[in-house]
Amino acid sequence: MTVISLDIDGMTCAGCAGRVEKALKSVDGVSTAQVNLALEKASIEGSAPPETLIKAVERAGYTAWYLEDVDPDVREASQRATERQAWLWLLVAVVLTLPFLIQMIGMVLGQHWMLPYWLEPILAAPVVFGAGWTFYKGAWHAVVTRTGTMDLLVAMGTGAAFFFSLWLVFSQGIAAQGHLYFEAAAVIVTLVLFGKRLESRAKKSTSEAIRGLMALTPDEVCRITQSGEEETVPLTAIAVGDVLRVRPGERIPVDGRILDGTTSIDESLITGESVAVAKSQGDPVVGGAINGDGLLRIEATAVGKDTTLAKIVRLVERAQSGKAPMQRLVDRVSAIFVPIVLGIAGVTFIGWMVAGGGFETALIAAVSVLVIACPCALGLATPTAIVAGTGAAAKAGILIKDVEAMERAAHIDTVLFDKTGTVTVGQPRLAQTQLVWEGDPDAILALAVALQRGSDHPLADAFRAAYDGQASTLKSPQQFRNHPGEGVSGTLDGHALVLGNRAAMARSKIALTQAIETHAAAMEEEGETVAFLAKEGELIAWFGLIDAPRPEAQDAIAKLTAQGIRVGLLSGDSQAVAQRIAAMVGITDVTAGVKPDRKVKAVKTLQDAGRRVAMVGDGINDAPALVQADLGLAMGTGTDIALDAAPVTLMRADLNLVPAALDICRRTVRKIHHNLFWAFFYNVVGLPLAALGYLSPEIAGAAMAMSSVSVVTSSLLLRRWHP
Repeated sequence: MTVISLDIDGMTCAGCAGRVEKALKSVDGVSTAQVNLALEKASIEGSAPPETLIKAVERAGYTAWYLEDVDPDVREASQRATERQAWLWLLVAVVLTLPFLIQMIGMVLGQHWMLPYWLEPILAAPVVFGAGWTFYKGAWHAVVTRTGTMDLLVAMGTGAAFFFSLWLVFSQGIAAQGHLYFEAAAVIVTLVLFGKRLESRAKKSTSEAIRGLMALTPDEVCRITQSGEEETVPLTAIAVGDVLRVRPGERIPVDGRILDGTTSIDESLITGESVAVAKSQGDPVVGGAINGDGLLRIEATAVGKDTTLAKIVRLVERAQSGKAPMQRLVDRVSAIFVPIVLGIAGVTFIGWMVAGGGFETALIAAVSVLVIACPCALGLATPTAIVAGTGAAAKAGILIKDVEAMERAAHIDTVLFDKTGTVTVGQPRLAQTQLVWEGDPDAILALAVALQRGSDHPLADAFRAAYDGQASTLKSPQQFRNHPGEGVSGTLDGHALVLGNRAAMARSKIALTQAIETHAAAMEEEGETVAFLAKEGELIAWFGLIDAPRPEAQDAIAKLTAQGIRVGLLSGDSQAVAQRIAAMVGITDVTAGVKPDRKVKAVKTLQDAGRRVAMVGDGINDAPALVQADLGLAMGTGTDIALDAAPVTLMRADLNLVPAALDICRRTVRKIHHNLFWAFFYNVVGLPLAALGYLSPEIAGAAMAMSSVSVVTSSLLLRRWHP
């Protein structure tokens, strides 16, 4: 099953988005389809080819683009042409509507600046059926497909006002002067078009963050040939293994590894880290980052869609294209909204006729109802907030990949942290070595290092860092096994070795004397993790390792506590070590000695007690707990595992991003509620006023246009957020 993304042109409201979604879902081979009105994109899962999907969208009355089959420059040129045409039609509408506005202003001032009755339809017709042609085209497709959209409401309202006035002109001549509503039709179309232009510009601003990410890589790069010569080639020509030259101040074009050179890299636009990171030979670099003052030669390790930047863009786009649960409710409301409005307009017309208001009064009241009841604001309330919120989060180094997780994050009341590599730096050092019998400490350390050649655990790195010799020259263990939460075992030169904690010793039936237990307990009281080494069933040494807390951990915990969030620590280490680290950062709730499966149980126990739990881990050993939690936050640096492990990925190892992630999620959800309130408020207040005749069609048109603009503008405020 593949995921296909289409750009959709021509959508104006939630009804349009629903119609496109319905058309896509009707295609054979489509399992799911989601349409985002704010981004004007559709995300489709299934086996249907893009050509079939595009035809389905076109049958629904819209235009679709599959960007992988279209030159981006062609698509951009088409968008610019469409934008220019829209602004040109708006200019025509404004110029031709201006005489009507002058006439209306004169009436307010008590002046009788009346246009000739024969001139009014000449001025109004190009506005209504030229500039407003898209409404009538959309209305026709809505009738054909039996769906309700904004186009249908605007077309019916303006069409009724225009043709009623035209009938009066032909039937009454000059006697109709003063009773014509051409200005209402023209002003409505002009105001709605103006609102749509403002809305379009605002919607583009909400997705500015993702466009900024996409523009980070250069179009051309300097490649070094096998002969050592430099050549300038397009970025698309680079393949894995190519050697590239990156000069000071240039952007890193692709993910790579430094072959030679020393520099500092600005990765702020990718990880949100404001401080440049020092890099030298052998260090990885990320495409899109800015090279400092060093001249680098790098080897490309990932290009095109496989780069970290491309993956980040896809993840953010996927989140922005998704639908929150509350949006699905809005979609259901929008689906029946237009038919209900048509019913209210019909009742309004009949009511005024029965009450003796006359045909003209009844028609204008019904037109006002049709015009003010636009479902645009409803359709934009949720997606614009999500786009702005996830974009602001991405700029800060917080990847929110699951829209539903954003809603869950707004209700989190408990945060659990993994210890090693999350609360701590994840770079332990060997503090001391204790031998059971006299011997060579270096030889004992060599056994521990050799046994762990097959391990990538941070503690194994600590042993290797403390070893004076070359770890790569040591023999590899036979029958190596990793025991999660306990340690490792294997054989060297036929001797069985076990290295791990008390649980590992107990499983191997290796006894610890009281003196050793007492000594180990004292080490743990000082915050040292104790690892025991046994050979042929007998203990031969034990080691003390220290992993310091992250410098920002205490501040991050304090921020969470200040928000009323309960904070806990989960660790596979001993109770004494876990308590020591917890005390240093301000955590009082500690669960120690837990394996990965027991971390899941710890999370579930809290959930069963009614808590909303977030789990923060490194995205590898903590994956089961991250999945079980209501919200999983993976601490990562852009690696594949970290990007895929949880609904939220923190792109740099900074615990302050945890309260920041919860904060932006809460703000985004609050903004959605705020937008929906005002979207409904416009209609709840406006519809009765229009039906009772208190709103003219012109005022109704202005209110309808401004409702959409205000919702999008409100969402734009999220762009100001920073952690």
